[in-house]
Amino acid sequence: MLRTVLAVVFLLAGPVVSADDFSYQQPPKPVMDALNAPPTPVVSVSPQGDYAVFMQPMRYPPIAEVAQPMLRLAGIRIDTTTNGMHLARNYVSFSMKRLSDGADIKLTVPSPAKLSTPIWSPNGSQFVFTNTSAHGIELWVGLSATGQTHRIDGVTINGVLTGNGVLAGGGAPPEPAQWMGDNHTLLVRLVPAGRGGVPADTVIPKGPHVQESLGNSGPAPTFEDLLSTPHDEELFDYYATAQLAYLDTAAGKLTLLGKPGIFTGVQPSPDNKHLLVGHLHRPYSYQLPSGAFPQEVEVWDRGGAVEYKVASLPLAEHIPLAGVRTGPRFVEWLPEKVATLTWVEALDGGNPKETVKNRDKILALASPFREEPREIFKTKERFRGLQPLAAGKALVEDFERVKRVVRTFEIDLDKPETEARLLFSRNERDAYHDPGTPVIKTTPDGRRTVLQSGEEIYLSGLGASPAGDKPFVDRFNLATGTSVRLFQSSSGFESIVAVLDDGGTRLLTRRESPTDPPNYFIRAGADLKALTHFSNPMPQTAGIKKQLVTYKRADGVPLSFTLYLPATYKSGTRLPAVLWAYPYEFSDTDTAGQVTGHEADSFPELNYHQLVVLQGYALLDNAAMPIVGDADTVNNTYVEQLQMDAQAAIDMAVEMGVVDRDRIGVFGHSYGAFMTANLLAHTKLFHAAVAESGAYNRTLTPFGFQAERRTFWEAPDVYTKMSPFWYADKIKTPVLLIHGEADDNTGTFPIQSERLYAAIRGNGGTVRLVMLPSEAHGYRGKESMEHVLFEELTWFDKYLK
Repeated sequence: MLRTVLAVVFLLAGPVVSADDFSYQQPPKPVMDALNAPPTPVVSVSPQGDYAVFMQPMRYPPIAEVAQPMLRLAGIRIDTTTNGMHLARNYVSFSMKRLSDGADIKLTVPSPAKLSTPIWSPNGSQFVFTNTSAHGIELWVGLSATGQTHRIDGVTINGVLTGNGVLAGGGAPPEPAQWMGDNHTLLVRLVPAGRGGVPADTVIPKGPHVQESLGNSGPAPTFEDLLSTPHDEELFDYYATAQLAYLDTAAGKLTLLGKPGIFTGVQPSPDNKHLLVGHLHRPYSYQLPSGAFPQEVEVWDRGGAVEYKVASLPLAEHIPLAGVRTGPRFVEWLPEKVATLTWVEALDGGNPKETVKNRDKILALASPFREEPREIFKTKERFRGLQPLAAGKALVEDFERVKRVVRTFEIDLDKPETEARLLFSRNERDAYHDPGTPVIKTTPDGRRTVLQSGEEIYLSGLGASPAGDKPFVDRFNLATGTSVRLFQSSSGFESIVAVLDDGGTRLLTRRESPTDPPNYFIRAGADLKALTHFSNPMPQTAGIKKQLVTYKRADGVPLSFTLYLPATYKSGTRLPAVLWAYPYEFSDTDTAGQVTGHEADSFPELNYHQLVVLQGYALLDNAAMPIVGDADTVNNTYVEQLQMDAQAAIDMAVEMGVVDRDRIGVFGHSYGAFMTANLLAHTKLFHAAVAESGAYNRTLTPFGFQAERRTFWEAPDVYTKMSPFWYADKIKTPVLLIHGEADDNTGTFPIQSERLYAAIRGNGGTVRLVMLPSEAHGYRGKESMEHVLFEELTWFDKYLK
């Protein structure tokens, strides 16, 4: 009915359109075949590095699955049929190998399959995974040595609010199941037995829905999917409430733990005698998502009795822009201790604009939790993370937001009076000098620790360079601050999947080149042994030419893009071209000009926007669009810098002799769509454009957006100048607007595209609006993706070819 009504509106209010405009269309066959090619499997490695499960993702599920009924509550989307998250990522098949000799292990999985990532026991002897069936989320247990699996009867997992993160720290909540250190007991989150039927809404309203604010400022981004009625609160309680239980995997016995609750995290202590538990409670908010709801953070004993109250966090409704919650954050156990908690508290009231000597402090408290927490370190800038090391040491990272400086210190947890040692300091955007992150291993009793030998730890990183990313593994000496490079990708692109030994020399890598599809290898020094032999998933892309191109914009800032040319390209020919980009903010020109990514060295397993190359277009991919300046005022010159970025890219492509200046288009998604619309509003550089799921009127996001931390009332001129909606009368380049009708991203309401369409049309511009049923900010449905490519290629063909 809705689609019919929309059809009538368009037919009466605009140009005549055909009936085909209201059915899914498909792009040309080579493009469609490449779009639907199975992606390369991803891999999950056991903690001891002896087994690996290769997981086959489904690239795009059918629209019938995307359009399944869901509830949009408290910032999340719930599949009411399965009591899980709507469109949770899953895999359609598993295969398994023993890494010592590469032997295949026959692995049995349910059919049909919607499988989660395996969760390994600490010693790697077992793993569990979920399978989402038509009626709920099942739990399966597998044996690594044999590949035999079986479903645990009587267990239905509650998949709402699941993930893996740090309590009260803004990370994701716990996995649906996690292993205790004994390697046979699981802590699981169940749908409570006997919870009754779904709360019914009253047909006749009980009264108006009222909200009130009593003078305290509460700036908040324009979140989607929030609670809006008392019935919404009842539904959120119903689906998010879980029952914790211990599951003995050997006996299949369940033992309930505590009362049902809405759990934000459950973490066993290293000695497995205590549990760190977070859970939400009312009053809820109609302005903020569930992560801001009131929360209790407690230590329980193994039986569920509260031993210690870490924090009672109120509703986080008065956090300053770019600020943090007051009270304990990042609550976790120290893995090197028996049962010691650590957490962080703000010293500036959570307000980054306050002038203080130190912004955060780190506290610790050991079992039996009867003493006062002791302070172990103060960070000058905002705390970013803590990584415990051996012998009571730890790495601590802080972040200065204006200059975007990240610093890493080594501190002594046991001797707080010991002066911290600065190990690394760099601009957050300075990818060339990123030292990497510590390699983590899981001990057989379940502790996640840094791979370390004496004063030496191991670091792994992408290895950004002027020639593109070159992943590496280093052995870093904490005492001397010096590194020894153990491995770095040199031929094609070889990324590190896992470090398999304590010496950092035996690696599981994923290797590819412009002519060789991705496969997995065991590397021991120079010795390389193939573990998989996947064939080319996209034969349609054979012969496509790729090249990293570097150049400078008018003010000297170095830039780059990856040039894609069709396999049939003949030297000297000028092609129609499209530019794809996404702007980023930088504090200085050195970091703004750095090359990131590895497209020129990798196999052409093309993403959907890159498939335009198959239709004869040159593609200027990931064109650098830096916006350089102080973090507080960088957007003052957003439009001017964007113009320089785009002009430089076009000039370079034309100078190379591969692009026709009069046949260049631009497209982008989200902030890239916002960029696209601004380029049309302020330049005449492009002859066609596509903008996917953007925000175009910044007065609808008045409390900040992207990197902008000023409110509309603090910088009205900036909000106005950066809003292409305000310049819709200047947009005469033909533009195709695409948006998901169920967009879930902060600020990119579907109305943003609808209003820009109306504004351009009303001012005589050439514009088409395509709204994708049931799609969120990132499009998922197979039919949707095919239709998006059909629309984009048709649009570019019409106005560029």
